[in-house]
Amino acid sequence: MALTPLPADPGEDPFNHTINTTPLVDVMLVLLIIFLITVPVVTQTIALELPKERNAPAQIRPEHVVISVDRDGAVHWGMERLDGPQALSQRLRAVAGQQPQPEVHIRADERVAWRAVEQVNDACMRAGIVKVGYVTEPTAQGGRL
Repeated sequence: MALTPLPADPGEDPFNHTINTTPLVDVMLVLLIIFLITVPVVTQTIALELPKERNAPAQIRPEHVVISVDRDGAVHWGMERLDGPQALSQRLRAVAGQQPQPEVHIRADERVAWRAVEQVNDACMRAGIVKVGYVTEPTAQGGRL
């Protein structure tokens, strides 16, 4: 059963199903004129001579100092095993006096007691090392261990 439109009254104008685009065109022309007038006003700038780029390094950075703490709590300076806390303190004081001061990166086995890592960190603070960082393994894709 289909719906059929009712017959129009003889005195009514038939319904127009088309869209009148004249107002739309008028609005678009007005917007175009507004944009053409305002764009040059917005893009005005003061004439300046900007400095040229120089590709010279500002400061040469020293190598990082890598201190490792193995599973047994032994401390290593790079690949060299240190005899005790005094040897570590002496080397850290020598490094702290350098200009610019290098960063100290502490690598520790995940199964080492935290006390051993804390002793290395305390030795860095007493020597006056400004930047101390801990090296870890990156997590798997998605951030899960």
